[in-house]
Amino acid sequence: MANSLIHPDQSFAIWAMLLSAATIGIWGEKTKWGAKLSGAVITMLVTFFLSNLLIIPIDSPTYSAVWSFLVPFSVPLLLFQIDLSRIIRESGSTLIAYCLGAMGTVLGTTLAYFLLPLGEAAWKLAGVFCATYIGGSVNFFTTAKTLELDLDSGDLLTAGTAADNLVMTVFFLILFALPSIDWVTRFFPSCNSSPNLRITHKISIQESPQQPKFTLMNMSQALAISAIVCATGTGIASLCGWPTIGILLSTVLIIGLATAFPHYFSKLTVAEPMGNLLMQVFFAVIGASANISKVLQVSPILFLFAALILTVHLLVLLLAGALLRLDLAELLIAANANMGGPTTAAAMAKAQEWDRLVTPAILCGTLGYAIASFLGVVLANWLH
Repeated sequence: MANSLIHPDQSFAIWAMLLSAATIGIWGEKTKWGAKLSGAVITMLVTFFLSNLLIIPIDSPTYSAVWSFLVPFSVPLLLFQIDLSRIIRESGSTLIAYCLGAMGTVLGTTLAYFLLPLGEAAWKLAGVFCATYIGGSVNFFTTAKTLELDLDSGDLLTAGTAADNLVMTVFFLILFALPSIDWVTRFFPSCNSSPNLRITHKISIQESPQQPKFTLMNMSQALAISAIVCATGTGIASLCGWPTIGILLSTVLIIGLATAFPHYFSKLTVAEPMGNLLMQVFFAVIGASANISKVLQVSPILFLFAALILTVHLLVLLLAGALLRLDLAELLIAANANMGGPTTAAAMAKAQEWDRLVTPAILCGTLGYAIASFLGVVLANWLH
């Protein structure tokens, strides 16, 4: 392998490049052109070109540290706002629609797995895509780590992320367009649906719907709790002889704590943006560890794979919703929460002026953060 300008052991230089790429992604997403790509894709593109131009290495101990430490550490930070009792209590029929969408994703992933050849890693990719289309992109990397689709498959992760983002963007546009199609709205109650389609700028994945309070005490509490949860989860997993489930055990622990002490955790809104920043650094690692020839070789089939999953997901959701007489607006918000998580679902509710669905959108999307990785791992092992 050719030597890069920055040696794999030059940790500070590599950290400088990773954090700079993450910053470029966060900034780029706020621009008109960058909003169409997302900050994650921009960050990955930056490091993708840097590594393939031999400026930064394709492999490095620093990348391994990000994968093994930053990703598990970021997951509890992203789950501080989960209160399962509130989700069940306040989501109403949107939660039913969300569960239908999750079932559609599982069915679509299973069909895609058997119809499209993805090689030896097919069962792992199936689990990863299932998770990301039940709870959003956060679960993409949580599931990938649990299934050990690790840095040796950096090209698969980059290609998968590219396919995920492109196909999901197309389906977001479809979700916005459906309320304006007359023959579609005939099958659904119309109390929330509006023929006036008005798309506004999406809420960034880096920004929570709530304004975080960046105080030193709040940040230190959030970081300490996340570290304790990770240490406990990985410790229990090691004692059980199955270290790869440490991240899932950490998820269970933080969900339990956030549900048991909702008033305390709801005040630590600083946790989510910190977790998203750590994930943004991981996006930089994914881009850096990808080989251009392998990405181009793998990507086309993954685009078809993602498109088939989301097509089945949407068809199942709409057909079941029509039979159950659910509102079209609730179905579309649920689909958005499945694919993009709470921020994109809330953004769609606001853009369409479905104000009463903003809170259910956030709650259902947050539920996806909590359960999607588990469902992805279970499906992957069942298929395997």
